[in-house]
Amino acid sequence: MATQQDTQSDTLFERFLAPMFNLLIDREALRRYYESRDWEADSEQLRQPSLAYPAYYDQNFHGIQGGYLSVNAAITYDPVTQYLLPPHEDWVRRGLIERVRCQPRRVLDLGCGTGSTTLLLKKSFPQAEVIGLDLSPYMLLVAADKAAEAGLDIQVKHGNAEQTGFPDASFDLVTASLLFHETPPLVACNILQEAFRLLKPGGEVLILDGNQATLRQSDWLTQIFEEPYMKDYAAGDLNNWMSTAGFGNVATHEVWWVNQVTRGVKPLPYRKVEFSRPDALGDRVWAGARA
Repeated sequence: MATQQDTQSDTLFERFLAPMFNLLIDREALRRYYESRDWEADSEQLRQPSLAYPAYYDQNFHGIQGGYLSVNAAITYDPVTQYLLPPHEDWVRRGLIERVRCQPRRVLDLGCGTGSTTLLLKKSFPQAEVIGLDLSPYMLLVAADKAAEAGLDIQVKHGNAEQTGFPDASFDLVTASLLFHETPPLVACNILQEAFRLLKPGGEVLILDGNQATLRQSDWLTQIFEEPYMKDYAAGDLNNWMSTAGFGNVATHEVWWVNQVTRGVKPLPYRKVEFSRPDALGDRVWAGARA
């Protein structure tokens, strides 16, 4: 559990919101969960020994020392997040699900965290193979626990969304929820390029995150948490990032004012069509040629 050394007390979150969450969260239930397993030993079963953590990731997020490479971050993420996605976390996450247009057979959820969106994807597409990928093995343990409790068959993989290691054109749908505001813009663009590589032609990418227009107009939203890259994300344009990565039909939809879903499609490959010459058609004529 968190100790005085685990958090930074000079953030707005710690000064104003943390006391409120301490009242709302069942600390005893969290303690029981924390003590229910050997987190280090269990996480070794998921860790990829060759994985090097990117520099941007190895720092504090949300006032927690060590950020997501902390057991405390993993076990407190869900209890806190439910209050940070108004009007209801499930409704916000379903904003992504509702904008999926394909019937995917294989789905990859990048930066899946504790698997909240990953589980919704499996519920919505029960016949699909659904994989959640994240840099934090502790988050993945929580995701696996939630899947087991819900009776859902998902896979979790320890990995970097910029370089997943999966083959080219091996997924029909790639998603990411609440990931991009926690990465530098260049990393977000790298992730989109990786999503493009992973998708089959005609496949879809959907990104759920903070509404960039709203964040630009509400500076306090970018300051209230210890989010090192929130302002850079807010200043960016996900439509442009996605188009630059090669996606077509890019569009962003507002989700309950504070969030947005951006969707893009990997274009089908160009195929040259050979047309017959009019004089080779005999008595047939082109459509519209009759008087």
